[in-house]
Amino acid sequence: MSTASKPSSLDSTLLKVVAVVVVGSVMTTLDMTVVNVALQPLTLRFQTSLDTIQWVATGYLLALGMAIPVTGWAGDRFGTKRLFMLSIVLFVLGSALAGAAWDVGSLIIFRVVQGLGGGILMPAGLTIVTRAAGPHRIGRVMAGLGVPLLLGPIAGPVLGGWLVDVAGWRWLFFVNAPIGVVAVLLAWRFLPRDEPRPAERFDFPGMLMLSPGSAALIYGISTIPHRGGVTATSVWLPVVLGLVLIAGFLVRAAKITNPLVDLSLFRNRAFRTAMGTLSLFQISFLGTMMVVPTYFMLVRGESALTAGLMVAPQGVGALLTMPVAGRLVDRVGPRKVVIPGLVLIAVSFALLTQVGASTPYWTLLLTVFVTGLGMGMTLMPINSAALQMVPPTLASRASALLNIVLQTAGAIGAAVVSIILASRLADRFGVPASAGQLTATAALADPATHEAAAAASGGAFASTFAWTLLLVLLCLLPAAFLPNRAAPPSQDRDPAAAVHR
Repeated sequence: MSTASKPSSLDSTLLKVVAVVVVGSVMTTLDMTVVNVALQPLTLRFQTSLDTIQWVATGYLLALGMAIPVTGWAGDRFGTKRLFMLSIVLFVLGSALAGAAWDVGSLIIFRVVQGLGGGILMPAGLTIVTRAAGPHRIGRVMAGLGVPLLLGPIAGPVLGGWLVDVAGWRWLFFVNAPIGVVAVLLAWRFLPRDEPRPAERFDFPGMLMLSPGSAALIYGISTIPHRGGVTATSVWLPVVLGLVLIAGFLVRAAKITNPLVDLSLFRNRAFRTAMGTLSLFQISFLGTMMVVPTYFMLVRGESALTAGLMVAPQGVGALLTMPVAGRLVDRVGPRKVVIPGLVLIAVSFALLTQVGASTPYWTLLLTVFVTGLGMGMTLMPINSAALQMVPPTLASRASALLNIVLQTAGAIGAAVVSIILASRLADRFGVPASAGQLTATAALADPATHEAAAAASGGAFASTFAWTLLLVLLCLLPAAFLPNRAAPPSQDRDPAAAVHR
């Protein structure tokens, strides 16, 4: 058996590094969803509108998008360990201030501080574990990093609902303080020390284009479901502005030697293919998983807490396959793992196309479980494929670019699937797209129209899932070109050879 087929084991030092990064990362992934449950109580607490309070979530998301692009340069310039610890401190500071907020304006500002810390934390942590693991162990390491990604969507709504009911809204933010303190102490003790490397001059003009451009694009896309379509000025204007700024950055980055984001990474075929697969996967999968809880709440009349529990089998399924998938990626390459995972997800989405107002709960829970099995074989292995062939010296730049794709594609996916659902509901109830969900909610609340409205709403969700099934099937096209063999351990000793493969 070849050396590549017998990847070296994960030693205790590496496991400690992974554990520290997981502890730090779990705060940010939880915060993406934990606050959403509390938006309505916060609206009442601060006596403000839902549009205003929505900025508690939107401000956090935009700050993430603005911070991520600069982490590649900052990690090289100041060292990833220092950057990781600084990001945790910034995140915890923002959390403490948000918990002490005295009005909605201060809460939004402090959430932005949180988002800046979270935007730095994720790519910095990914860089640390990528360098510590090396290409031949990245699959198993990424399986460990998948834990926070699983906990966020599942535990966030449950934890958020419980904290609001039992401890009050301020503890949505104060709860991060003890986790952050532990994470900083563990990082100081166990993360490997890396000396800052001489970095090129900071691409300040690039930052002024890419960071605001990314934030504007994400904002415009994320507001589409709330504004009733792409024709609203508050949608198309930031989207166009974001695209213009990003296009300007790309043109400039192709002409200079020190761009904020290293576009030369796309010369690597494996990285390029993984980015394409990851983008399509995020759009189809994340969008669908955001709509599934809406089905439970709208069609089946469940509470937000119950709807969150209903998708918990997804996490169980992913936890079962993710460790196995990580080992297989290191042995046989990502393609042989990702494609079967996509097939599993496609099967589960095909089952979702048959949902209705009276679909048995055991069928729904089984379907979500199968989705989780497929997720464990796709999301982190695709990330592994992107990072396996990247030299350690470019790990920080690759991590930043990877997180930009994750955030942008996720926002696009949520908006696209929400638009499709709104359109399907509008068709079923014979109203404009902007009034589809409100009309369905009102009809479901009326006993006289509940049965017919439930049938119509269920059909709208089924047809929406048919579109997401198509998107998942499209993922198979770039996935067929993912690497079909494991990364050799020798790459650790000769990293430069991988850049232009």
